[in-house]
Amino acid sequence: MTEYLLNIIQDRTLCSVAEKVIQGIAVSEADAVYMLTSDHILELGAIAHYLRTRLHGDRVFYGVNMNLNYTNVCELRCPLCAFSCDEGDEKAYTLSLEEIEEKVSHAVTLGIDEVHIVGGLNPRLRLDYFEEMLRRIKKIKSDLFIVGFTATEYDYFAKVNGISVEDIFRRFIDAGLGSLPGGGAEIFSPSVRNIIAPKKLSGKRWLEVMKTAHLLGIRTNATMLYNHIEKPEDIADHLSQIRSLQNETGGFKTFVPLPYHDAGTWLRAKRSTTTGFDDIRLYAASRIFLHNVPHLKGLWMYLGEKMAQVLLCFGVDDIGSTCHYEKVVHSAGAKTPDYGTESYLRGLIGNAGLKPVRTVSDYQTAKNRRT
Repeated sequence: MTEYLLNIIQDRTLCSVAEKVIQGIAVSEADAVYMLTSDHILELGAIAHYLRTRLHGDRVFYGVNMNLNYTNVCELRCPLCAFSCDEGDEKAYTLSLEEIEEKVSHAVTLGIDEVHIVGGLNPRLRLDYFEEMLRRIKKIKSDLFIVGFTATEYDYFAKVNGISVEDIFRRFIDAGLGSLPGGGAEIFSPSVRNIIAPKKLSGKRWLEVMKTAHLLGIRTNATMLYNHIEKPEDIADHLSQIRSLQNETGGFKTFVPLPYHDAGTWLRAKRSTTTGFDDIRLYAASRIFLHNVPHLKGLWMYLGEKMAQVLLCFGVDDIGSTCHYEKVVHSAGAKTPDYGTESYLRGLIGNAGLKPVRTVSDYQTAKNRRT
């Protein structure tokens, strides 16, 4: 396969990239910028698919889960966000623990394996609310895997409660936490971040929180938001900082690029939707650059089902989950359904000629169920 790969690539720079990939050499930020602006997407895709196949063969992962967005009340009110509200707004809500129990109990009847929890920064909520939330979820079904709270939330919890992030992690692990989602990363570039999310924790602090989690044995995702005001150089820098921390801790399990949806936000996107070229270049370049992060996730709810399916040939090995009750991206205008069925996700993968594997976010539990 390596000889075939080098024979089909005609572009000189991409041929150099392919040679580095084959030899296990990290590509440079300059290579990343080139890939992010290249028109040779089939050659770029061939390199990404080679690496994806080397890592995972013909397997594509998906999950059966629910999203628990416990409150949309948030102090930050970032320009990029259509989900957040001020306390007292007509659309503002905060779920009680009893309402959370009811939602999770219903989702269990739908066969979920995992609960994915993110919400706003609500000053009325204290640490006991979150600890009890985790305990009640595990009490409903003890083997539910909990992916809980972004680095932004953990940084806020620590400040509001006057304790360290490390102590919060330890307490949440005791209550049932399994891993962390990657939200809040956005783009690390300070000049861009000060426009799109001026009150959010810095990119440096996001990395510090993730490093703390990794050193405690908690594996996490990492995200990146694109199609707003970022430049290719900002994306390359973002990828570089993730790769650098991964070299140090090995704690990132999945990288998740997120195309920006701007409906209902204060920040206009570069275009209403990303082009196919944009998505393909970014995902393929991410797979190639982040050689040390095992998984690349293309969330079908953000990308649309067809593009998510296409990206399975451009480096992606995880299509996302059923996501019952998802609110965040749909608040910003996503046109996909707010949940998917397992049979539908398996069909997307199977029709791409690949093998669907049901799992949870640690990728250690594979459930090859027939549907």
